[in-house]
Amino acid sequence: MRDDQGAEAGPEEVLGGLDPEALDGHTVEELSDYLDAGRTPRNPDIENSPGCLIALDALGRLRSATWEMLEAEAVEDRERDDKWIKNVMDNISREARAGRDIPITSVDPDVHLSITEGSVRGLIRAAGDGVGGAIVGRVRLDGDVNVPGVPISIDVTASGVFGRNLLELAREMRVVIGDTLREHTELQVTSIDVTIQDVHTRRTASTEDPR
Repeated sequence: MRDDQGAEAGPEEVLGGLDPEALDGHTVEELSDYLDAGRTPRNPDIENSPGCLIALDALGRLRSATWEMLEAEAVEDRERDDKWIKNVMDNISREARAGRDIPITSVDPDVHLSITEGSVRGLIRAAGDGVGGAIVGRVRLDGDVNVPGVPISIDVTASGVFGRNLLELAREMRVVIGDTLREHTELQVTSIDVTIQDVHTRRTASTEDPR
């Protein structure tokens, strides 16, 4: 991907607009350096920040195959002006905001446990991106996630690799996302909707196994 001046822009530059408040005062550059160092020595301020953990996860994935796919797609079709790619990045940026607290049952009545909405969106994105040929665009949780037992619906948009059966791809994503949410949350998920809004081109597909 390139910026307005035509220079190469990497994941750090694209995510550079993240609000430091969402990252508990840290910057994307700091997180990038921390990731380069193998997250050692351990920085508790970063490791205990939901926003930082989401951004670290996004940086890690964007530096690998997902970013290569996005880059190839931008080269393949310049007329799209990188709009859908920017949309992916914007959504990742929004996910770094913690959002609502989602309660988790504790055996100790004096201990209150929760996971942030941003963290759950990050889990869903990581699960969806892990399905071969998929790049998650937007993740939305509909319902009162901060109230235990309330029905919740999940809405996900994605891009699918050329050559894959898109119905099968969406089905696989729903299964993986559902398994992830059952493992890591207590949300009462009643539906998971996956909409494939875009298709990677042949050039991009060459980096993926279309199965």
